[in-house]
Amino acid sequence: MPAIMTMLADHAARQLLDFNQKLDINLLDNVVNCLYHGEGAQQRMAQEVLTHLKEHPDAWTRVDTILEFSQNMNTKYYGLQILENVIKTRWKILPRNQCEGIKKYVVGLIIKTSSDPTCVEKEKVYIGKLNMILVQILKQEWPKHWPTFISDIVGASRTSESLCQNNMVILKLLSEEVFDFSSGQITQVKAKHLKDRRVSLMCNEFSQIFQLCQFVMENSQNAPLVHATLETLLRFLNWIPLGYIFETKLISTLIYKFLNVPMFRNVSLKCLTEIAGVSVSQYEEQFVTLFTLTMMQLKQMLPLNTNIRLAYSNGKDDEQNFIQNLSLFLCTFLKEHGLLIEKRLNLRETLMEALHYMLLVSEVEETEIFKICLEYWNHLAAELYRESPFSTSASPLLSGSQHFDVPPRRQLYLPVLSKVRLLMVSRMAKPEEVLVVENDQGEVVREFMKDTDSINLYKNMRETLVYLTHLDYADTERIMTEKLHNQVNGTEWSWKNLNTLCWAIGSISGAMHEEDEKRFLVTVIKDLLGLCEQKRGKDNKAIIASNIMYIVGQYPRFLRAHWKFLKTVVNKLFEFMHETHDGVQDMACDTFIKIAQKCRRHFVQVQVGEVMPFIDEILNNINTIICDLQPQQVHTFYEAVGYMIGAQTDQTVQEHLIEKYMLLPNQVWDSIIQQATKNVDILKDPETVKQLGSILKTNVRACKAVGHPFVIQLGRIYLDMLNVYKCLSENISAAIQANGEMVTKQPLIRSMRTVKRETLKLISGWVSRSNDPQMVAENFVPPLLDAVLIDYQRNVPAAREPEVLSTMAIIVNKLGGHITAEIPQIFDAVFECTLNMINKDFEEYPEHRTNFFLLLQAVNSHCFPAFLAIPPAQFKLVLDSIIWAFKHTMRNVADTGLQILYTLLQNVAQEETAAQSFYQTYFCDILQHIFSVVTDTSHTAGLTMHASILAYMFNLVEEGKISTPLNPGNPVNNQMFIQEYVANLLKSAFPHLQDAQVKLFVTGLFSLNQDIPAFKEHLRDFLVQIKEFAGEDTSDLFLEERETALRQAQEEKHKLQMSVPGILNPHEIPEEMCD
Repeated sequence: MPAIMTMLADHAARQLLDFNQKLDINLLDNVVNCLYHGEGAQQRMAQEVLTHLKEHPDAWTRVDTILEFSQNMNTKYYGLQILENVIKTRWKILPRNQCEGIKKYVVGLIIKTSSDPTCVEKEKVYIGKLNMILVQILKQEWPKHWPTFISDIVGASRTSESLCQNNMVILKLLSEEVFDFSSGQITQVKAKHLKDRRVSLMCNEFSQIFQLCQFVMENSQNAPLVHATLETLLRFLNWIPLGYIFETKLISTLIYKFLNVPMFRNVSLKCLTEIAGVSVSQYEEQFVTLFTLTMMQLKQMLPLNTNIRLAYSNGKDDEQNFIQNLSLFLCTFLKEHGLLIEKRLNLRETLMEALHYMLLVSEVEETEIFKICLEYWNHLAAELYRESPFSTSASPLLSGSQHFDVPPRRQLYLPVLSKVRLLMVSRMAKPEEVLVVENDQGEVVREFMKDTDSINLYKNMRETLVYLTHLDYADTERIMTEKLHNQVNGTEWSWKNLNTLCWAIGSISGAMHEEDEKRFLVTVIKDLLGLCEQKRGKDNKAIIASNIMYIVGQYPRFLRAHWKFLKTVVNKLFEFMHETHDGVQDMACDTFIKIAQKCRRHFVQVQVGEVMPFIDEILNNINTIICDLQPQQVHTFYEAVGYMIGAQTDQTVQEHLIEKYMLLPNQVWDSIIQQATKNVDILKDPETVKQLGSILKTNVRACKAVGHPFVIQLGRIYLDMLNVYKCLSENISAAIQANGEMVTKQPLIRSMRTVKRETLKLISGWVSRSNDPQMVAENFVPPLLDAVLIDYQRNVPAAREPEVLSTMAIIVNKLGGHITAEIPQIFDAVFECTLNMINKDFEEYPEHRTNFFLLLQAVNSHCFPAFLAIPPAQFKLVLDSIIWAFKHTMRNVADTGLQILYTLLQNVAQEETAAQSFYQTYFCDILQHIFSVVTDTSHTAGLTMHASILAYMFNLVEEGKISTPLNPGNPVNNQMFIQEYVANLLKSAFPHLQDAQVKLFVTGLFSLNQDIPAFKEHLRDFLVQIKEFAGEDTSDLFLEERETALRQAQEEKHKLQMSVPGILNPHEIPEEMCD
């Protein structure tokens, strides 16, 4: 069967690709049907045949036959794809008469199809695709080869309504193309030039388009045509000359004629919003009129007493869109021109009505609409605050009469802002720290995935509520306290209500005076603790607990100032650490660590009324506190306590604390080491190995928090730990030898590898925090290298720990020159064997890959002389690996590779003797490889670094820093040689480029090499030229403009050089300056 399939496919391909015979439309229809309805091999064959045909340079000559005779819509779409392809990539090399032919054909086809109203409805998608083709042609042809396009399309529109409707769509598409220029698709100069020409042309000829729109809006009874016209107008409003908007009847026509007609109200409101977004000062009266008239119509369509929240939830799509568009209109107008309305006393009522609508719309339960309203409330609150930041309403403690000194603008908005506060408090989004949530099924569960959308919403709401609190915190406090009482007395009790209230309370931390904050918080926490006692049921208690923890975590300033409260809170957290409801223990540990970081010093001092520092109490009871926690929660707990111990400044006391702190893990550790000394096979017992992993993880987290002083604990276990490392390595190697590499997937072997990894993490974590490089180099590094290097080298690739590489990188970064002497030994062990793991492809061993290049980067930055000391063959490998890095598809590896290369080039330049032979051997090679990634579109993200490196390299050549001839076979001036070398390189890679283009590009590489942004744009332009198949007529690439700009850049640069003595070669200085 497959053989027959292949024969059929070959036959079809041969017949369809033979341009000497007539196209067999039935055959093509069958192949297209196979693509859409076939399966497996059949479908793949069809795909191949169609791709071959589409890529054939003469394929476009078949399009008219396809569109005229095919009965299959998918085949017609395929024909249009062929056409689009030729227009986008090969238009420039088609003879003019063929371009004119295609253009005429497409226009004729559009007119024929869109003149018949029934056809327009039936073949909507097909006409849509034809329109897009025409716009692609216009991008190439208009205005240069088709200056009359605008008058042509306007003229044709007057002949039939359905044709006019389609032409509106074409004008809309054109407007989108011209005014939202596709970044990166057209060269910089051309974009600017074209945009200027097209914008001025469209603006100059816009009167014709505007008259057409006006004619339709005033006279047509054809609803779809009017709708299309309004849609097109909407696209024009952000660029047309303002006179057309403000000095015609446009605004009143939109409001009186269309806004209250259900079919047109959405697009009309969008048009009014677009106009409202224009910020100019000379049309104040027109803006006021626009606002008052729109508000009058709105009140008829949507009376002020409407329950918009309910109306929205019961509304149809169209009605819901209207509410969303209304929020956009009000938000845009009030942000841009709210002050205009505010200043007019006679419009105060209208302004209040608009704000009333905003409040009603803000209650709609649809996040997107709420975000729009929130943007306005945030803007308003921020603006009122910034106007007079210090006139916050005085502390309620101090003022009997509340608002005695309120700036007039705030006074105006007072009642509205109070409602906005209530809204924010009732709808507050969930903060990142909250882990206990109610899911869609109404169950209380632990949240595992962070919802970034909800976090961003929280941040915006939080900011808004903070501004609102500054404007009147007595009101904020009143709202929150009332809502809390309603939780306690049960009138508003629900999980959702309690959550949003507590999230709001947590979000205004720091926005009140300290005294007010204290009074407020004491009430809040008392009420919540009371609620926790009062409510029965695990779920209720879990929700309340999560809220208490969230709030106390948000107010470290208060906790620092009130020791008794801090102690109560921490003891409450210890209580929650025994609460087994999903998520509560996690949150207790997370809150504990936050408080420990923010209040660390308070735990190591003896507080008033206490007999010892609280840290001692914690360490005395550590066993009881953590007995119900999971291992990873214990690790978090240890890190938290570590921050407290790190805050103890007395070294002797601190050492004593560390010993007590690590007592539990050390007891288990000692007992395992003792057993292993008697019988090493204990290190093959799964439970024991698991325990070792957990103890080391505790040490890692403790070390992270304590920092350098942890050396006392590290020193205690260091040599035993390295012996365990060696022993487990041997066990792993033996297992692999006996059972093959698959054994590395087994649980026991994975646990052993965890121990090795955590050992390396502990050492690298401590080294990165240490402050005595010499002590580290002398005492800690030698036994480490002895334990890990040979083991890494000997292991099979699958058993090598990537952490070995990252640990070495950290040691090099931290110790710098102190470790230079060890680099050859480190390189010998890890370099070549790792390179062989990662140079087969770009995917395998991703961690080794990343860490390998981090190590290279560290040596390159801190121990460069070690690079010069390694044998040439090994140095070549280093360079090859750097080149391999920047060609990577993994973005982080490619970035590191470029970074390394850039630093390497700068380091080499500092070494007089080594530099010249380096340039002679590698300079052209590096250049070639950098160009290969620059011109590879999958690497565009690295363009800035590519530009920096190339600019640096061309600068070396230009400034004569390379004295050795780069072309020993024919020692000419290096600059001339590199110009020729790069030009040939590019011509062989892109034979379709013109000589003039290449020459200009190479000149730019020299003249722009001291201005990185300009150099980068120069590269980007060249990339676009490569993408556009440029034919004979290169004037279209604006070479003249580029040349002028380059010449000016060259002159500017020369002036700059002349102003600094010694930069220019004496032979380059003009005579009159030599004196």
